Amino acid sequence: MSKSLATTLGEYVKAILLAVVLALLIRSFVVQAFKIPSGSMLDTLLVGDHLLVTKFAYDVKIPLTGAAMKLDEPERGDIVVFLFGQDVPSFTEEPARWLQCSLPGLADETCPQDFIKRVVGLPGDIVEIRRKRVLINGRELDEPYVQFRDATHRDVQPRDRLGPLKVPEGKYFVLGDNRDESLDSRFWGFVDRERIKGKAWRIYWSWEAGEGPRWERMGHALQ
Repeated sequence: MSKSLATTLGEYVKAILLAVVLALLIRSFVVQAFKIPSGSMLDTLLVGDHLLVTKFAYDVKIPLTGAAMKLDEPERGDIVVFLFGQDVPSFTEEPARWLQCSLPGLADETCPQDFIKRVVGLPGDIVEIRRKRVLINGRELDEPYVQFRDATHRDVQPRDRLGPLKVPEGKYFVLGDNRDESLDSRFWGFVDRERIKGKAWRIYWSWEAGEGPRWERMGHALQ
């Protein structure tokens, strides 16, 4: 191999590595794209919606360490993305494992999954569900975004009846807007503050299978 060719290949490799590093930094610390795979947040979020999630809404991540500097706390009504499943070690602890679970093309079923739900209960709140209605500290929560799709009058526990439960410090109670068809804190418990990755911000693309783009949803701000 000639020296000039080796130099050219070396420049290409460096450029690719730099692009990968920049992509990881942006995805980890600034903004992350997220695709809605299921109907648990209908009708707020539709299957095929593509979102931007702000990673600095609540924290500034310290690169490669897993540590973070808190800026704000999630509020009731925020739509958040969080990690569900086994923890991933930091880059300094296990760089190969961290890289595998940080790149979508390399992640497998052992890596934690990104879930998206709405914050309903804050640390210290008393949460109760009666006949599908959510009560926070004894008062019914106004939830204009919620959908109920089960037309029967069944009273299913814990879906329709739960608690009262006190939300521990450092944890949050989250629910899907499609209340009858969502697996959430009613079934698998509270979400740790440290596992919340960011706040859903805006829909940048939406595609309905078999139909095509949903142009009216492009650029829609989430709330």
